[in-house]
Amino acid sequence: MKKVTGIGGILFKSKDPGAMNEWYKTHLGLETSPYGTSFEWRDNEDPSKKGLTQWAPFSETTKYFEPSEKDFMINYRVENLEALVEELKKENVTIVDSIETYDYGKFIHILDLEGNKIQLWEPID
Repeated sequence: MKKVTGIGGILFKSKDPGAMNEWYKTHLGLETSPYGTSFEWRDNEDPSKKGLTQWAPFSETTKYFEPSEKDFMINYRVENLEALVEELKKENVTIVDSIETYDYGKFIHILDLEGNKIQLWEPID
């Protein structure tokens, strides 16, 4: 089973997410919104399939990254999240929450060996 298929997003804490969005828009040309920006790309094996990678600053006081104490979280794209979670449970990986489903995919959070919170995402591309 394929596990990680790519990077789904870079999420990080910021003192002022709005100002950070504006700085990146002004100086590096990112088309930002209050949620950051999405980079669209095409699948190498099937160029008709599009994918997204999210870039998003969060408030420095967000609790979203907890229990990790880091100022960032990486989102990894995966295939078959439900089967992967079952495999991770058998491997005694810490599962932070349960799978949540949205119109753009399924998500769950785990902790790595050093307690970094990782977001796993099975997108609907």
